[in-house]
Amino acid sequence: MAVHDDSQVDAPSVWMGVDLGNARVGLALSDPELTFAHPAGNIRAYGDYSMTVEDVIDRIEDDHVSHVVVGHPLLLSGKEGESARKAGAWADRLRYRLAVEGFDDVTVELLDERLTTVTAHHQLSEAGMSMRRHRSSVDQQSAVVILQTALDARR
Repeated sequence: MAVHDDSQVDAPSVWMGVDLGNARVGLALSDPELTFAHPAGNIRAYGDYSMTVEDVIDRIEDDHVSHVVVGHPLLLSGKEGESARKAGAWADRLRYRLAVEGFDDVTVELLDERLTTVTAHHQLSEAGMSMRRHRSSVDQQSAVVILQTALDARR
């Protein structure tokens, strides 16, 4: 893990979307104008996405991320279930690790992501992707939906 370099403060800043999954953590990045979200790959979670925080911090540094939007999978009733509590704990751990690493200027927020995976599957199908290939792409496409929702709400 590299130490935060303040000499890159003038670099263009982007936002990152994060979709937490047990097999993969999907990532999305915005353009510097904070208009569009695009897929940015997956991080293997090996059944425990809490171990992915350091990899996400590496991407935050590499991509000059100033704002992270983490999917918060609330129940359809709007209440917090086990997955939402885990996402909240992951976001808290990310905030803590960012502070320790000197990334005090990076904001981390949770965003309600109910039905995001359904939307992502629908978008991948509309793009002509076979159901077999959805599995490897759905996490990052879900991150795109989460991030695009945040970018649109910002305007």
